[in-house]
Amino acid sequence: MVQIVANPAGPKALARKLEILRSASYAFGERGYHETGMRDIASDLGMTVGNLYYYFANKQALLYFCQDETLNGLLDLAAWVGDNAEGAAERLFLLIVGHVICINEGVPGSLAHHDVEALEASWRAKIVRKRRRYELALRTVIEDGIRAGVFAKTDVKVAALAILGAANWTVKWFREEGGLGARAVGEGFAGQLVRGLLRPGARFEPPNIQVPVFGGL
Repeated sequence: MVQIVANPAGPKALARKLEILRSASYAFGERGYHETGMRDIASDLGMTVGNLYYYFANKQALLYFCQDETLNGLLDLAAWVGDNAEGAAERLFLLIVGHVICINEGVPGSLAHHDVEALEASWRAKIVRKRRRYELALRTVIEDGIRAGVFAKTDVKVAALAILGAANWTVKWFREEGGLGARAVGEGFAGQLVRGLLRPGARFEPPNIQVPVFGGL
C-alpha cells in the first residue's frame, strides 16, 4: 500500500508544497496524469527528485493529498453556506460560487480532482465517500428548493450531477491571466445554473454575501 510520508511543516515547507501542487496540476493538464512522472514534476520545479520525495512519497501520495484537500475545502464550504444563507436559491448560488473558487484558487493542483480513478482502491474509497457527502449536501439544497416551490420539480440527482460537471470542468480551461477571476466565473456560472432550476415565474437576485476561499494549506 502507498504510504504518505510525514509532511514537513512550517511556512517555507507549506509554500513549497503549494508550488509542487501548482506544478503538478500544470503537468497533469499538459501531459495527462498517467504520462506525468515525478521526475517531470521535479524538473518543472527545478528541484531534485529526492527533494520532491521529501514532500510526497510518490505520485499517488500527491494525487491523494490534492483530492483530499479539495474535498475538505468543499465540505467546509457546504457547512459555511448552511450557516450563512437561508433560501435554497441563495444557498445554491453561494455553493456554486465557492466551489469554482475552491477548485481554481483554494487548492493548487485541483486539476487532479478529476483523476479519482487513478487512485488505488483503498484511497479511492475514502475519496469517493467524501465526494458522496458533498454531493448529498448539494442535492439537499436542490430538494429544499423544490419543496419550497422555488425550484421546478426535476430529477435531483441529475440536476446535482449537471451542476458538479459544469463547475468541475472549469479547471480544464480557467486561467488566472484570462481576464475574469475565479470569483467572477463562479458568479456567472451560479447565476445561470440557479436560474435554470427556478420554477416558471420565480425571481432570483444573487445574495450580497462574499464567499470565503475554502481549501488550500
